[in-house]
Amino acid sequence: MPFSSVIEPTDLARAHAALEDIWREVKASIPEPDHERERTKIAYLVAAWAPLALDDEDLKQNVLLQYRKPDLI
Repeated sequence: MPFSSVIEPTDLARAHAALEDIWREVKASIPEPDHERERTKIAYLVAAWAPLALDDEDLKQNVLLQYRKPDLI
């Protein structure tokens, strides 16, 4: 559960909103069979970056940068 560590209702709402915004932006570029896995990956990135973000846009941009970073393996 990616957002289980988020306690404050406003922080939880912010994380969910960021997840939805990011998902809308990338969904079309992801093959249908991979949707669940990639959405979960994004959710974990949102949960990790949320405490560090300056605002909603900063959160979204940091997650997108991490998500789009090529795997090194």
